[in-house]
Parts: sequence; C-alpha cells; structure tokens
Amino acid sequence: MSQEFVFGWHAVDAVLQREPGRFQQVWIQTGRQDKRVSSICDALDELGVKWQVVHRKELDARVAGVHQGIVAQVAPSKEMQESDLLAALENWDVPPLLLVLDGVTDPHNLGACLRSADAAGVRAVIVPRDKSASLNPTVRKVACGAAESVPLVRVTNLARFLRSIQELGVWVIGTAGEAGATLYQADFKGATALVMGAEGKGMRRLTREHCDALINIPMRGQVESLNVSVATGVCLFEALRQRL
Repeated sequence: MSQEFVFGWHAVDAVLQREPGRFQQVWIQTGRQDKRVSSICDALDELGVKWQVVHRKELDARVAGVHQGIVAQVAPSKEMQESDLLAALENWDVPPLLLVLDGVTDPHNLGACLRSADAAGVRAVIVPRDKSASLNPTVRKVACGAAESVPLVRVTNLARFLRSIQELGVWVIGTAGEAGATLYQADFKGATALVMGAEGKGMRRLTREHCDALINIPMRGQVESLNVSVATGVCLFEALRQRL
C-alpha cells in the first residue's frame, strides 16, 4: 500500500479536517494528555483509525524533523495536474492569484512559501518538476497545514506553462533585484502569477523572458537579498492588500 508520513500537530490536524480518509495509522508520544491530544484521538476513533502511544525514540526513528509528539501514516494525496489547473483557470469566478517558484529546492523554504500562499489566498503554487523540493513530510510540517489547502502543481516545462496562462489572460510578474520597477508599482488586482526565483541564482533565463513585467523589493540595509520565503511573503501580502 502506498504511504507517506505527516508529522506535527498542525499538519496532522489539517489532514484530519480536509482529507480524513487518508489516515492509515497514528503514533502519539507518551505523556501527552492535553485537549489537543484528546480531540484528535476522539476523531481518529470515530474514523476507525488505529492509533497508539509510543516513546519518543520510536517517533524519532520514523521521521526526520521536529515531530512535536505525533506522526501519522497516510495515503498519498492526489496532486492537481497542470491540465486540471489550466481548465480551472478558463472559468475563474474571481481573478486568480498564482505563485510560481522557479528552482526553490529547500524544503523549509517551500513549506514557508506554501504557508504564506494559503494566508494570501493563492489559488495554486506551481513548481518545475525537476528543479524543486518535493512535497515531503518536512515541507508539510513547515507549511502548518497549508500543503493540504493550497494545490502544489508540478509542470514539466515552466516556460510553456507561463505561455499557456498568459493566453488565458493571466499577467505574469517576475521578481529580480535589477528590475526598474518596485513591488509597490505593480498591479496585482487582476489575474496574476507571481514568479519567485531561487536564492542566489534568481529566475532562470527562459522563465525571466516569459514574464510580462519585472519588479524588485526596495531595500535599504546592507544585505543584498531576502530569503526566498520571506520575499515571497512580502510580495504576496502586497498583492493581498491591493485585492482587499
């Protein structure tokens, strides 16, 4: 049976709220007796899901990362396909906001970007199939449940995908330190895809060439750039501000 692990209370609770049928088995660290534990155990009992109390070393052996005292074995979630997203974009009810991550390979950064995307109302996060962190347990833990609420769409050819959404009326805004316009001069009110590049290298050449506009984040300090997840949050919340 195909399986994966989810750990951390927020991540496990997010699966419980949105896709409870995915649960296969749950392990909880001994000594936990608070309301959160009782609530999740009661829900698992109603679902008929087996759970057991174990020592911390057993949880440590199952996953790499800060599990917070809970690990769940779950069936893999169904990923949204590129064709599904494009079909959905043909009939939007409100102008969508998309986030494109070009070459973000660190799972902690991907998880943080997903969390910001959820908070800012992003419709989907798009990544290249070969140059991105996978949606692993660490990503889900850092995302604090956002990995279950915001679709992560992997595309084979990112430049081709950008052309496809442009044909559907989506304005593609890329971020680059040398851009002449700032974040606060950009218009995010319509259908928009925000493109963030990898730390250090930024967007790849073909990705940059397919952007309709390039912007930068104004900075006054000594550092040359922000962490990609921080920069993503700054940009997404400016987009949200304009859309409120």
